[in-house]
Amino acid sequence: MEAQTARQATGLWTSVAAVAKVLAEAAGDIGAKRLRPFVSELLARLEAHGALQVNVEIGKLVRQASAATLERLLARERVSLRRQPRSLTKPGTLLRTRIPVRTFGEWDDVRPGFLEVDTVAHCGSTLEGAHLWTVTAVDIATGWVELEVVSGRTQERVAAAIRRVHQKLPVPLLGLDSDNGGEFINKGLYAYCQKHGVVFTRSRAYRKNDNAHVEQKNGAVVRRLVGHVRYMSPAACTQMKQLYSLARLHANFFQPVRRLTAKKRKGARSQRWYDEARTPYQRMRDSGALSPGREAVLGVLYRSLNPLQLSRQIQRESEKLLGLAWHTGESLTWSTQSNRGFEVTSSLR
Repeated sequence: MEAQTARQATGLWTSVAAVAKVLAEAAGDIGAKRLRPFVSELLARLEAHGALQVNVEIGKLVRQASAATLERLLARERVSLRRQPRSLTKPGTLLRTRIPVRTFGEWDDVRPGFLEVDTVAHCGSTLEGAHLWTVTAVDIATGWVELEVVSGRTQERVAAAIRRVHQKLPVPLLGLDSDNGGEFINKGLYAYCQKHGVVFTRSRAYRKNDNAHVEQKNGAVVRRLVGHVRYMSPAACTQMKQLYSLARLHANFFQPVRRLTAKKRKGARSQRWYDEARTPYQRMRDSGALSPGREAVLGVLYRSLNPLQLSRQIQRESEKLLGLAWHTGESLTWSTQSNRGFEVTSSLR
């Protein structure tokens, strides 16, 4: 009897936590202390619009929950959402000491070939289950961008994506700068950089501005094209690769970028100066870093591209990709590619 009562209580508070999560989301995740006085009004509004249906018992518990209780309930949800695939192991202290820190201010005078890299999750509203990721690489000096899709942010797949970026980059890869995630800070990628003479650096923890170049591309290129929905199927993976093969051409050849040249603080405000906007291709071509053969190849490619046609094709491919997004109510399944094809490795409802 006691065990049954305990199970019922657990189920009850699980339902309360689920409602609290919806309320927090509706309020813009403002935090438990600010949410608590607004719970009754917000719950009434959501019920009136048919966005949320809560039985009397659950509704009473949610309305009576203190700020501390809401804090604990929402904290459980946040822990759940932060769960990552098992390959996301934290790097050891020894490896961190071998990879030096590089800050945003140290990119002032850099040659083409030094890249910032980052990953973008295509998980929708939850990190639970498995889904696609984008590996974004941006050349600091020119703004040249390369995009790779991986079906799972494992160390091996991210390292393979970096190798593909290395092969496609029009100049020699000289440096790699990442955040402190385990998909980058690991022995495999460290050994690869050592073998190829690539300077490997990392940003300061929790300082996104240190990765400002790649963060900007994550928003301006990746999110603009694929949005914030969830992608997880083999078809979506194939379609995203097709989209990125076109997007890299458009971004590198036909989207001018400006580089910050100076910054000065005046009181509480900062004044910034930028150079004249030029495309990554123009910056790469004018840098003198391209070999004659590679410069000729890029010149032929550039002249063969119709920017209007390319832009319209990207729009069509983006719409096709959106049609492959996961929708609420569908099973959260992931298929990964093996030597035998795509196989389901996990599922969650």
